[in-house]
Amino acid sequence: MTHNIELSAPFAPLVRRIEAEATIIGDQILKIDHFLNHRIEPSFIAEMGRELARRLSAYQPSMILTAEASGIAPGLVVAQALNVPLVFAKKYAPQVESPFISRVIPSPTKGGETKLVLSQRFIPAGSRVVIVDDFLSNGRTAVALVEMAREAGAEVLGAGFIVEKRFKLGHELIEALNVPVATLAQVLRLEDGKAILIQPTA
Repeated sequence: MTHNIELSAPFAPLVRRIEAEATIIGDQILKIDHFLNHRIEPSFIAEMGRELARRLSAYQPSMILTAEASGIAPGLVVAQALNVPLVFAKKYAPQVESPFISRVIPSPTKGGETKLVLSQRFIPAGSRVVIVDDFLSNGRTAVALVEMAREAGAEVLGAGFIVEKRFKLGHELIEALNVPVATLAQVLRLEDGKAILIQPTA
């Protein structure tokens, strides 16, 4: 599957803020947690969510699916813009009613494993699902969400992310599952304390 230019067109306000404000650690870690996923700026995340929703609207989802916790804020604003429910897989003390669907995801960067759990009641068979999360890196969480939604009998129509690390394989892994990927900022590499991003054309 080839990359859809419109789905991954760099969103200039986000690109500029990453270039100006991101904290870079080595050649792997990019932190923008001061406005995206620890401290959250409501007006800016709403702006990003509306743009991601615009790109995903053609799939006409009936729900947005994400994972606890950092996916909830972008997932909620996309769901609000599309006027559909948000469902999130529980990651922390994941006690949910049966029947449920779960996946265990290894975390090579943090060590250990993460368990995602989803109550099947909230993803009825036939649901039209779009995955949303803050970052796309190795793609393990997103792939698990795709598998869980499909196990519930839902159709996964697309996946949207605020930022993707293009030097990781997540984008390709998700597209290999026949799920189109939308992203707002694409980081090509991290070097000399700076993030090198694909630039907006306008």
